[in-house]
Amino acid sequence: MTLAHAPLAAAVLAALALAAPAAAQDVSAGERAFGQCATCHVVQDDAGTVLAGRNAKQGPNLYAVRGRQAGTVEGFRYGRSIVQAGENGLMWDEETFVAYVQNPNEFLRDYLGDNRARGNMAFRVRTEEEARNLWAYITSLAPAPAAPEDPAEAPADAPKTDG
Repeated sequence: MTLAHAPLAAAVLAALALAAPAAAQDVSAGERAFGQCATCHVVQDDAGTVLAGRNAKQGPNLYAVRGRQAGTVEGFRYGRSIVQAGENGLMWDEETFVAYVQNPNEFLRDYLGDNRARGNMAFRVRTEEEARNLWAYITSLAPAPAAPEDPAEAPADAPKTDG
């Protein structure tokens, strides 16, 4: 490396150093923001351990939400529109989650092409950043879903594997 490249190298190293804590901050911010979700939702693993929330049952369990078909948590009574969206192929990934939690009714109306569609979730996350932080936190509590045999079926934000 020449001295001419030193400022560029320093800038790259500084950017990398700042990028690592940002992901952790997103999860931490999401954990703080989840307090408002805990009124209705819980994150409870398959063994029954509550990882987040207060065992609320107004909304569905959010454990292992990444890659899950919408409207399919066993034992939870969903509204018609979210079930229909799931039947039409809605799978939860970061983009769909972020759009949904900011305005559930508008999201379902757009997704289903039905102006009468509505969700049962009344709460709306205020900002896209907060929604992304919530996603980072919720998905940090469960292992990533197993990679499908057909890579074309993988959720958009699923980790890539080498084979």
